[in-house]
Amino acid sequence: MKQAVLQSGKGIGTIAIREAAVPQPGPGEALVRLHAATLNFRDIIMSDGLIPGIAKEPELVPLSCAAGVVESVGEGVTRVKPGDRVTPLFAIGWLSGTQSTPTMLGGSIDGVAQEYAVYPAESLVHNPDELGDLEAATLACAALTSWSALTAFRPTQPGEWILAHGTGGVSIAALQFAKAMGVNVAITSSSDAKLARAKSLGADVTVNYRANPNWAESIRKAIGGNKIANVIDTVGATQFDDNCSLMAEGAQLSAIGMLGSQFSWMRQDIAVDMKPIGVGNRDQHDAMLAFIVEHRIKPVVDVVYDLDRIQDAYRALQAGSFFGKVAINLL
Repeated sequence: MKQAVLQSGKGIGTIAIREAAVPQPGPGEALVRLHAATLNFRDIIMSDGLIPGIAKEPELVPLSCAAGVVESVGEGVTRVKPGDRVTPLFAIGWLSGTQSTPTMLGGSIDGVAQEYAVYPAESLVHNPDELGDLEAATLACAALTSWSALTAFRPTQPGEWILAHGTGGVSIAALQFAKAMGVNVAITSSSDAKLARAKSLGADVTVNYRANPNWAESIRKAIGGNKIANVIDTVGATQFDDNCSLMAEGAQLSAIGMLGSQFSWMRQDIAVDMKPIGVGNRDQHDAMLAFIVEHRIKPVVDVVYDLDRIQDAYRALQAGSFFGKVAINLL
């Protein structure tokens, strides 16, 4: 089989494609023929060593999000069978409750940028017929992070306002989930074209932060006397104060990303209900899938590269030239 290999922390240019033996499942495991994968900003963190010590060394099969079909199963497996369409959990072994495992795909353990992989059967979720493989491959990290931000701590209520920054996988999933929940959404981007696409997905307020450097004031005026109930914070501490200025009493700042600076949870000096969002468990993933099917949500995949062009996919991610998700075809 083909698999991509990254020299951890040494940059995108070290990613190479090599041949490897197809693994075989042991007791309790399933062999999955992976069909599609998607990228997250987290993959840049691993490739560039932005957070030292969290990537498997010296090399790593990158990426954490994929979908495929069970090829065979080991002894004692009852959760899945050959032919089942599945996605591996982002955090292997995190089935319910609070996180109890550091085994995260494409980080502390090898990821999904390969044609075949073996997983504990209990760490596989069944993909519904309503979603294609590319769509299902968007969910394990970005979409589940958004789902957790909107449901895990402070359940989002109809009629509230949320604020999502940017138009990558986390923010677009949050937009789609929030609109299905009956929530108003303000979203920011540096691209009018991307904001137009967000508007077509239901965004109520769109603000170009490059054209409007005082974006917080623009949002404040646009939402009238309302306040933000939940900030989907993918940027980090550099926008902390502006985010807080828009938040209602008891609102949640969902600290997710570091696109522009260190994570917001580094700013503990101001009284705000800040929740670091750590993706989610199998129960949450299954609940999210049920919601997606009920509300006929179609995850957004913007561009697809073959595995041989995975470096180009990383560069598209790094350049921020995409809307929604960047994907890899593994067929």
